[in-house]
Amino acid sequence: MSKIVFFNAEEEDIIFFDKEFRKNYDLKFYKRPLCEFSAITEEIKDANIISCFTTSELNEKILSNFQNLEVIALRCVGFNNIDIDYCKKNNIKVLNSKGYGNRTVAEFTFGLIFDVSRYISDSYIDLVDEKNKKKNYTGTEIIGKTIGIIGLGAIGSEVAKIAHNLGMKVLGYDIIENDELKKFFEVKYVGLDRLLSESDYISIHSPLTKENYHLIDENKFALMKENAIIINTARGEIIDTKAMYKALSFGTIKGAGLDVLECEEVTNDANFKFDMDYLDKEEIKQILLNHEITKLDNVVVTPHIAYDTKEAKERIRKITADNIKSYFEGNIKNNVY
Repeated sequence: MSKIVFFNAEEEDIIFFDKEFRKNYDLKFYKRPLCEFSAITEEIKDANIISCFTTSELNEKILSNFQNLEVIALRCVGFNNIDIDYCKKNNIKVLNSKGYGNRTVAEFTFGLIFDVSRYISDSYIDLVDEKNKKKNYTGTEIIGKTIGIIGLGAIGSEVAKIAHNLGMKVLGYDIIENDELKKFFEVKYVGLDRLLSESDYISIHSPLTKENYHLIDENKFALMKENAIIINTARGEIIDTKAMYKALSFGTIKGAGLDVLECEEVTNDANFKFDMDYLDKEEIKQILLNHEITKLDNVVVTPHIAYDTKEAKERIRKITADNIKSYFEGNIKNNVY
């Protein structure tokens, strides 16, 4: 009987996958992520399938413990937390949950846009703290403003559609141009530098690759308008955090809405507080910088929750179950390489 091990499993995940697979498969569930601090016991080393979320870190050191591993069934879209080269070499399929959260993340993107533009979180915090700084809450409307979208895949396309319907002008940067977006939603494709220099809002929706690591660096921030607001719901490493901190501190740009940060898997890992020896110098510097980012008055930071809606999680479970079933039926779906 094939064995499936689920990490990052919430109660709803356990109920759903138990019902889907218990009859024909040996199942194990863990609420914690799979990482270097995990105890990989004998009872799971023979797993045929691992299913996890982005907070699991599956490098060669971890994956080499699973000698029978055939599939990594991701309950997310991004796969930068997986050693793809190791998987290719060992014929391990990596299946993601493509398309589960297009609308969910797009809606959250505008939540950040409205929050930063209208000081919603700041005004609430001041109210609770019994401060009165209403003169500082003068915001801006988004109608008529220009939004530049970096990455017009499934999520970026949804952002473009919402922006158009809200009366915004839409610039797009992507290697592939979408004719539907151009025709029906008036998206204008331009080069990255032009997008950065002309946009009032810049929203990132690209996957993290070697090519776009620190795509937005100090030189790119220098191109932006002083009133520009940058939004990131993709991956933290696409932005050079040090460069962003300078731009936000010195008024090069107006503000930021961030659902992701660089090195967040370490920042959010409680283990580092008990054993800092496993961190290198750069990781420690990044943790400190992330902490400073959250202190800035012109920044809203959320803990990677853009995906997190009831509807999206239901879609994740269904897509993941379908991916696993299709694999055993000989019809592989959503393999990322």
